[in-house]
Amino acid sequence: MNKRTVLVTGATSGIGLATARLLAQHDFRLIVTGRRKERLEQLSQELSSLTDIHYLVFDVREREAVQNAIQGLPEDFATIDVLINNAGNAHGLDTIQEGNPDDWDAMMDINVKGLLYVSKAVIPQMTSRKQGHIVNIGSIAGKEVYPKGNVYCASKHAVDAINKGMLMDLNPYGIKVTAINPGLVETEFSVVRFKGDEDRASQVYKGMQPLRPEDVASVILYTLQLPAHVNISDLVLLPTDQASATVVRRA
Repeated sequence: MNKRTVLVTGATSGIGLATARLLAQHDFRLIVTGRRKERLEQLSQELSSLTDIHYLVFDVREREAVQNAIQGLPEDFATIDVLINNAGNAHGLDTIQEGNPDDWDAMMDINVKGLLYVSKAVIPQMTSRKQGHIVNIGSIAGKEVYPKGNVYCASKHAVDAINKGMLMDLNPYGIKVTAINPGLVETEFSVVRFKGDEDRASQVYKGMQPLRPEDVASVILYTLQLPAHVNISDLVLLPTDQASATVVRRA
């Protein structure tokens, strides 16, 4: 049986990196993407002994760059069986009246428009074959709104809506669509949100056991290994210490 080819966005850190590493161990071929070329080169070298791997350097916010990169894939990687829309970010944690519009643009451009641009570049080949699987990495912030989460929550609510729309629109083509919505995961996420303030970022996880990127990766792998007639369309994944976006048990 031929290996399935998986494209993972945001593969240079966090959930994307953990997912690439895990899939490489389970007979998937990889296309890894991100903005940091050096990290992609290192990842390709690390995983090349396990599977065939190719990397693409682009910013998901740049529609033309996304389209050109995916259209220019070498023949051995041109047929994408699985798309994992993982790239995303959070910038700032401010009230709506104090929010920075530059932060708003970054979140909407990456979390929403970037996901759409990559999907638009990949979906036509899936519909033409009537086969494929799209995994959209959302967030519990797409299910709830919490104080000072305003625009970030809005961007993840948009991902939730897009996932549901994809599920309906792609149903006639037999394409699976899955949303995985994690709660607290300890990655670079909070460091980025707080613009490099590592002390503040560490407070997010203080006194509780968050998810690890590898935990989310294992769930992604599970969804990809299900029989053809089974699809997990929408899943919320929480650490045991978390009950909602705002309810967290801390020691």
